[in-house]
Amino acid sequence: MKVEIWSDVMCPFCYVGKKHFENALAQLPFKDKIEVEWKSFQLDPTLPVEGASESTLDYLVKRKGMPKEQIEGMMHHLDQSGAAVGIEFRQDIAIPVNTFRAHRLIHLAQSHGKGNEMEEALFFAHFTAGKNVGDLEVLTDLATSIGLNKEEVVALLQSEEQTQEVKNDIEEAQALGISGVPFFVVDRKYGISGAQPIDTFAEALTQAYEESQPKFEMKGNQDANACGPDGCEI
Repeated sequence: MKVEIWSDVMCPFCYVGKKHFENALAQLPFKDKIEVEWKSFQLDPTLPVEGASESTLDYLVKRKGMPKEQIEGMMHHLDQSGAAVGIEFRQDIAIPVNTFRAHRLIHLAQSHGKGNEMEEALFFAHFTAGKNVGDLEVLTDLATSIGLNKEEVVALLQSEEQTQEVKNDIEEAQALGISGVPFFVVDRKYGISGAQPIDTFAEALTQAYEESQPKFEMKGNQDANACGPDGCEI
């Protein structure tokens, strides 16, 4: 069974949702039979790749058009949600940045079976370590830290490789009506929007998995004429 996850590196609830999803998955006896594919989504493609000069707080106040106190309240709530699943949000040092390069890198990592590791490294770098996840050197260091080949990573970042794949994901999200992330598509049957509770993920995954399994149903009279190890019923 396949689960596709549309996400953006700069989305805090995508980080929380990732943890909830993984915690739910860890509880399931069929977890090894679930394939996870990360899909690209950009919350703000207008941001510069070198990173914004303003703080995340000031950026959100301007972008959302909300009072500073309201944004600070939202950040406090986010801190609590993150702490519950082991995330230390440091929005005070997080750098608003264009995440397109990061998404290209995720596609490369995914081709080597390291999509989850790359997502985690990027989320931690952005939200906890305060690193610029649009910077070429930062991205190279993160990629090599999870075992990707440095020469391959540098070649990717210096080219347009994986650009179309990122665009395809974004277009596919639009076609599916996905307007916010995280968004989980389970076996192309069910959609789960947002960082839902762990139990919600577990229930949805269990239902989808059970429905994906072939079902055997007896028809007719089981006592009808048949032969077995002790002979044939006549």
